[in-house]
Amino acid sequence: MTLLEGSVGVEDLVLLEPLEQESLLKNLQLRYENKEIYTYIGNVLVSVNPYQQLPIYGPEFIDKYHDYTFYELKPHIYALANVAYQSLRFRDQDQCILITGESGAGKTEASKLVMSYVAAVCGKGEQVNSVKEQLLQSNPVLEAFGNAKTIRNNNSSRFGKYMDVEFDFKGSPLGGLITNYLLEKSRVVKQLRGERNFHIFYQLLAGADAQLLKALKLERDTSGYAYLNGEVSGVDGMDDASNFKAMQSAMTVIGFSEEEMRWVLEVTALVLKLGNVELSNEFQANGIPASGVCDGRGVREIGEIAGLNSEELERALCSRTMETAKEKVVTALNAVQAQYARDALAKNIYSRLFNWIVNRINESIKVGTGERKKVMGVLDIYGFEILEDNSFEQFVINYCNEKLQQVFIEITLKEEQEEYKREGIPWEKVDYFDNGTICNLIEHNQRGILAMLDEECLRPGVVSDSTFLAKLNQLYSKHDYYESKVTQNAQRQYDHTMGLSSFRICHYAGKVTYNVNSFIDKNNDLLFRDLSQAMWKARHPLLQSLFPEGDPKQASRKRPPTAGAQFKSSVAVLMKNLYSKNPNYIRCIKPNEHQQRGQFSWELVATQARYLGLLENVRVRRAGYAFRQAYRPFLERYRLLSRSTWPRWNGGDREGVEKILGELSVSSKEVTFGKTKIFIKSPKTLFSLEEQRRVRIQQLATLIQKVYRGWRCRTHYQQMRKSQILISSWFRGNRQKKRYGKIKASVLLIQAFVRGWKARKDYRKYFRSGAALTLADFIYKSMVQKFLLRLKNNLPSTNVLDKKWPAAPYKCFNTANRELQQLFYRWKCKKFRDQLSPKQVETLREKLCASELFKGKKAAYPQSVPIPFRGDYIGLQGNPKLQKLKSRDEGSVLVAETVKKVNRSNGKTSSRILLLTKGHVILADTKKSQAQTVIGLESVTGVSISPFKDGLFGLHLSEISSVGSKGDFLLVSEHVVELLTRMHRAVLDTTQRQLPVSVTEQFSVRFKQNDVTVNVIQGPQSDEKGKLSCKKKGSHSLEVTVS
Repeated sequence: MTLLEGSVGVEDLVLLEPLEQESLLKNLQLRYENKEIYTYIGNVLVSVNPYQQLPIYGPEFIDKYHDYTFYELKPHIYALANVAYQSLRFRDQDQCILITGESGAGKTEASKLVMSYVAAVCGKGEQVNSVKEQLLQSNPVLEAFGNAKTIRNNNSSRFGKYMDVEFDFKGSPLGGLITNYLLEKSRVVKQLRGERNFHIFYQLLAGADAQLLKALKLERDTSGYAYLNGEVSGVDGMDDASNFKAMQSAMTVIGFSEEEMRWVLEVTALVLKLGNVELSNEFQANGIPASGVCDGRGVREIGEIAGLNSEELERALCSRTMETAKEKVVTALNAVQAQYARDALAKNIYSRLFNWIVNRINESIKVGTGERKKVMGVLDIYGFEILEDNSFEQFVINYCNEKLQQVFIEITLKEEQEEYKREGIPWEKVDYFDNGTICNLIEHNQRGILAMLDEECLRPGVVSDSTFLAKLNQLYSKHDYYESKVTQNAQRQYDHTMGLSSFRICHYAGKVTYNVNSFIDKNNDLLFRDLSQAMWKARHPLLQSLFPEGDPKQASRKRPPTAGAQFKSSVAVLMKNLYSKNPNYIRCIKPNEHQQRGQFSWELVATQARYLGLLENVRVRRAGYAFRQAYRPFLERYRLLSRSTWPRWNGGDREGVEKILGELSVSSKEVTFGKTKIFIKSPKTLFSLEEQRRVRIQQLATLIQKVYRGWRCRTHYQQMRKSQILISSWFRGNRQKKRYGKIKASVLLIQAFVRGWKARKDYRKYFRSGAALTLADFIYKSMVQKFLLRLKNNLPSTNVLDKKWPAAPYKCFNTANRELQQLFYRWKCKKFRDQLSPKQVETLREKLCASELFKGKKAAYPQSVPIPFRGDYIGLQGNPKLQKLKSRDEGSVLVAETVKKVNRSNGKTSSRILLLTKGHVILADTKKSQAQTVIGLESVTGVSISPFKDGLFGLHLSEISSVGSKGDFLLVSEHVVELLTRMHRAVLDTTQRQLPVSVTEQFSVRFKQNDVTVNVIQGPQSDEKGKLSCKKKGSHSLEVTVS
């Protein structure tokens, strides 16, 4: 049961009963299966990765959680982020959000959600938005260079990250600072089966264009690189190419210059190329084993990228210089040692490049020192790890988690103690597991494991992992939290899981067995001085800056700090930072190993719950009082349980609460009254209150339902009674109205009959029976006569264009008037036609044909209407040569004019004489007057013409004709309307078929078996109307511009 009705399981594990691991896991599973992934432990948020997008994020939910306090809504990461932000803004308390969990539990997504919430609710403005964008865009860059696909997670963070976001007094972000911890640089040179290297390598190869790859001397195929796992080049649901573009865009937003981005990609490519440098065994002249580069091409390409002498690089890879106070000794390395040096160089370059990127981002988002600021820190760091083979990395990771657990316990108890003090409640000592002993075992300055590891690394003589383990066995032989094979043998214990080269520490989350192999090497993390000096000599600005120790002027024989010492100091700074802030915790849990939604692995979650110390967290929270709440909300929730406080209470909040608990007979040992809050010791007491409240709500609901149903029935009865009265009165009134109407109609009918009878009786006395019909007939004829006489005197003129006609004086003459109008108009037309000569009739027929073909279609048509068709425009009568071109039996020439023929090949025009007869179209040469083409009208299949004021037309011919086999003709005529009208009539007379005339801006003509599309366009107006310009557009298009 929870304090929120309709919830699934227990939303706050502090109220869980019974408090056991089994009930805790059942509650988490129940909520997970119902897509409730968030659960509270007090103010700690437990998040179970759903492996799917849930509809519980976005602006709507941000606004929702922004307006409510922590416990008023369902558990959510927005609620925790809101508490942290509101405390920072209004209480002036620096905040820290600690996100822990193992790989694949959703830590990175949780940190993104926290940052997106803070970015959404903080201030607005151009500068503020710019800062927010820079802070948010740091994620894609750090994910590209610091995340990789592992067996457990497709986007696993392989480094720890702590980001301080700094705000002004108004709560608007000013900038930030990012600190990274322990990048897994061993992944650069080696990955487990089914895993990938860091994302940036695959993004670079997939997303870079061909020009960039050529400049970096890279190939797109990932299988060509020794440092990349060829078996796993892609990841489901991840687009490396688009992620590369997003990473470049993010770097631009942050403030990286184009030059800096190029430097970063060049150094990244250099690391890839290093893996392809193959080293083989060789022997010196004196027989001492040495090594050499198999193929010098890779070293040369690296030298070209880095601006480095390839011979110097090869010498640095294959030899080592030992320098003492008096002399230098150069020692040749065998192939194994050279490969170790190559891999160490690759790891160091990449690790230092990552640190440089983090520092460069910090430069862009840093805040000026003079501004007063508040800070919110977000810690996204590795969770507790227990693997099959635990090495140095797991040792320092678990050490960090021990420190975080110590911080959690101390701060939680401190908060409890401060709250008790504020409320005036005596503080009682709380029993809990104090892991300070384990922390001292690891970090003690003189006797800690890290100190012993450093001491062993610095000790002269033969040093190995075995001597380090022997020292630990000797020093911690009687320590309660340390075990090894030696200590077990001394206590006569047998454990087959403990190896000879292993030791075990009893952490707060469980026992972890560590293999000491490679502890010394990983702690030393040495890079040969020859390689540092070679990198410093590079002319590449970024690569040179990564190796300042290679500068001979700054050369120092002082040994650099070990990896363990560096991490210990980083953890110390982190702990100091956390103690100075108010912490907020997010514990992330991975529900299954297969990244499948809906699957809940009991064993896996149980292991993580133990690593995260969830049960321990609940016990600490419940050490004093399991539940506490301010008097006012408690009174509002439970006042219905007392007759004194329900339905109205006029006294104080505390008195009301005391009244309720007194009437319910709650034991005084179970509750304590603070100054502003009520404290309840056992969850059972709270559940009992909730159960009584549930029963009381049911009783009140039944009472409300009873009252409501009574009210509803009474209201319904009253409405029905009013309706019945209204219906009855309306019905009776309507019935009487109908009866009255019938009586009135009957009376009127009787009156009408009586009046009619009287009128007929009087009429027969004084008038003859047929007088009315005679009068009516006379009046009608008189009206017709007047109508016709007036029409005669007002007839319109005999002009056929005059369509005026007088209106009828009465509606009854409308039909006759229209018939007379049509008869008169037909008579006028007949009289006009009888006056015309045969030549005029033929001219009008041609004009009528032109109107049917071109009216409303061709822009040149209106200009041709008033101009009579001449036919002869070249003086045919005076040119006997042209007259001979037609046959004698064809009669006169219908049209003779000069046209322009459009050349089929280039679109140029040439003049031709066109003669149209009753049977042919003849095209003749203008100079020699000789026929060049004779086209029978039966071969003409159609004509295409444009709608503009031009004379262009296409003459389409039948393919089977001799002339048509060469293709269609494209001609330009100044009298195109007359020419095509007479051609249409000639084709009709000759072949008894209609000639198709198509008016369109685009038509197709056939030129020697190829179809050419003619596009006619209206160009700018010029002085010459209808001027054409033809331009060939390829082999299948001709563009004609009409100006």
